[in-house]
Amino acid sequence: MRTAVRRFLATYNAADTVAVACSGGADSLALAAATVHSAGRLGLAVHGLIVDHQLQPGSAQVAQTAAQALRRLGATEVRVLQTTVDGPGGPEAAARRARYATLRAAAPAGALVLLGHTLDDQAETVLLGLGRGSGPRSIAGMRELDPPWGRPLLGVRRAVTAAACVALDLVPWLDPHNSQPRFRRVRLRTEVLPLLEDVLAGGVAQALARTAGQLQEDLDVLDGQARGLLAAAAREADLDVAALAEVPAALRRRVLRRWLLDAGVAELTDAHLRAADDLVGRWSGQGALRLPGDVELVRAQGRLHVCRRR
Repeated sequence: MRTAVRRFLATYNAADTVAVACSGGADSLALAAATVHSAGRLGLAVHGLIVDHQLQPGSAQVAQTAAQALRRLGATEVRVLQTTVDGPGGPEAAARRARYATLRAAAPAGALVLLGHTLDDQAETVLLGLGRGSGPRSIAGMRELDPPWGRPLLGVRRAVTAAACVALDLVPWLDPHNSQPRFRRVRLRTEVLPLLEDVLAGGVAQALARTAGQLQEDLDVLDGQARGLLAAAAREADLDVAALAEVPAALRRRVLRRWLLDAGVAELTDAHLRAADDLVGRWSGQGALRLPGDVELVRAQGRLHVCRRR
């Protein structure tokens, strides 16, 4: 654990402070302990950030217990942050959005926020992406560095974080949600992955994590090419159709995705991007394409243009 965190900080951290998100569970508690240990040798301050989602009875006490543990470990500063979980996408997605927004707002300026995702979490993420058919970007899973987020433990098994807590006499909180089969990740963790490990004779979690890493490398190359094409096709706020007409569709959709995201169009799906690509690769005079956020994508006079609906 300490080796993984020390390598991560030495490679990526450029600030004099690092933040650690801690729920009080074994993964984040062990991460906090390893971070305090490693940061002390690198001369870094450690800020502990605990998010209270207020979803379960006694959540405030759980957060305070986690805060006390971080103070005992030697964190420079510890804060408990309350948030409200609402919005579309189910309780897991809503809680994740609320947590990330709260952590981003509370993080010290310029500091990375370390998250306790492990190799097992990465394997679950890859399986979820496969099951949803949401493309290589989803199957590529979580990145080790995705500023302001840092994930030093993506090569560490969940069993190691539990063993670290035992070795350090840390008592982690056992989230009751982690045993409820109504959550997809719980069923993946307790039913699907064990079955795959049995059928494929082991090593499945590691293989899924390797797949994520390989796809991330491929995506980096393709995204780099897409950025170059976008720079060549950009015409002020518009996109020149002729500059993209002969580009392979898979690469062209990456250009469109980046351009639309930069224009403030969020929540794009594969169906949205394929329909947008049809305005270039299968143009037959079709009308405006409706996109999320009351946005229309229009082709006119050889250019693509984003219009905000009134």
